[in-house]
Amino acid sequence: MRKKFKGEEEFREGKQLIRVKLPKGKQVIGIIIKLLGAARMDVQCVDGRTRRCRVPGRFRRRLWLKESNLVIVEPWDIEGETKGDVIYKYSKTQESWLRRKGYIKRLEEEF
Repeated sequence: MRKKFKGEEEFREGKQLIRVKLPKGKQVIGIIIKLLGAARMDVQCVDGRTRRCRVPGRFRRRLWLKESNLVIVEPWDIEGETKGDVIYKYSKTQESWLRRKGYIKRLEEEF
């Protein structure tokens, strides 16, 4: 008898199994509104603030970002209301799941 993988029963019954990374601690979800160059961008966050964010060096070659991408922003310890780091980019499937579950309602109202 073969070994079943985690979540196989849900998959076979037609239930959708999606694993989406959610913000932890002081992290927030945001949408990129303007690319500024040099791995910097303006991001409108769910908490109502617009932050000037950068992509940290360890993610620079992995994260290819464009306007209207949904991202997770980690505010800085100093100047956290105006600056932060982009640490994760959501795919289109994950983005639609977040919209259905109501995680980004405030952003949809603004755009």
